[in-house]
Amino acid sequence: MSPQPPRRNDPPNNPDDGDRKAARRRLREVTLVFLKLGTIAFGGPAAHTAMMRDELVRRRGWVSDQRFVDLMGATNLIPGPNSTELAIHLGYDRARRGGLIAAGVCFILPAALMVTALAWVYVTYGHTPAAEGVLYGIVPAVIAIIVHALFGLLRTVIKNIWLGGLAIAALAAYLLGANELLILAAGALLAAATRLARRLRRDSPQGLLAVPLLGLGGSPVFPDPTGGQLAQLFLTMLKIGSVLYGSGYVLLAFLRGDFVDRLGWVTNQQLIDAVSIGQVTPGPVFTTATFLGYLIAGPIGAFLATVAIFLPSFLFVGLLTRLTDKLRSSDWTSALLDGLNAAALALMAGVSFQLGQSAIIDWLTAAIALVALVLLWKTKLNNAWLIAGGTAVGLAHTLLT
Repeated sequence: MSPQPPRRNDPPNNPDDGDRKAARRRLREVTLVFLKLGTIAFGGPAAHTAMMRDELVRRRGWVSDQRFVDLMGATNLIPGPNSTELAIHLGYDRARRGGLIAAGVCFILPAALMVTALAWVYVTYGHTPAAEGVLYGIVPAVIAIIVHALFGLLRTVIKNIWLGGLAIAALAAYLLGANELLILAAGALLAAATRLARRLRRDSPQGLLAVPLLGLGGSPVFPDPTGGQLAQLFLTMLKIGSVLYGSGYVLLAFLRGDFVDRLGWVTNQQLIDAVSIGQVTPGPVFTTATFLGYLIAGPIGAFLATVAIFLPSFLFVGLLTRLTDKLRSSDWTSALLDGLNAAALALMAGVSFQLGQSAIIDWLTAAIALVALVLLWKTKLNNAWLIAGGTAVGLAHTLLT
């Protein structure tokens, strides 16, 4: 009689194995999706948000529109780059802590690498290549992506006439030059106050472009930086990432205050060039810090600056994940979130309107935007193809004119 084979310790169909495989699959999906988005997400935070909505709500169905706008609104409550924080939170929703890290890193990494390469060109040759040709075709396609996302989110965010009026007022305030943070705060507080007033009355007896860049270049400020200089660079970028609310213009003010005025490590022209590079590359505008880090201390400076300015976003979103679901759990905070979402959608519309004014400048750019919008409406074509098509048209236009 032949000996029996040794018994396995685990049953053949261990449910834990299936859970681990599913978790690995979701983490791999998050990694690949946000690497792609980080590579093609031109156009600033409004465009990033629109692309994430198209990819994760419309095409993949990872989250509902309601969940998406709740996360979009909640990220406005914390400092840091909102579109990056939205990516981090969406990654957490899909693959928990591993997804949180993977989504953020993968969304930031392509832009950080591109900006580091451009910084090397800038330091080595004294200028960076003009990007107008590529942007000529890309930005109109990005406008179409934003407009499509706005219409898709409209019914989810504008739940009644009151919220519609609030969104229109927020859009008007933005176009008249009001501060974005004040608009968001006013929208949230007005909605909450109105909900509270209605409840009291019922209970009472009465029943959110680039130009060619020419700079001075030169060697990094500290070709061989000391530990103290690197620590100061890291801590300064960490401070900015921890307290900065608002647009790229606010980022410019913070960077100028610290690196031009206080430390004197870069010039105003170098700072402007750094911000422009952050705008013409895909992904978050905060990669401006990567460029400055390279100018100050070479590759190690680029790495430390990037880590420092984005690190607070990972920490803040990690804390925010514990609160977002609770915001919908009570009537008062739910109203506050509705108002915040309406104001955020209005800001997104205002930014797209201003971007459109500077991007759609002739019949060809108008045609790019219109064709992209029709393709988005009638098909589930991936955004990457629209960006690639816009790039090809922009390069052809540059070569032929």
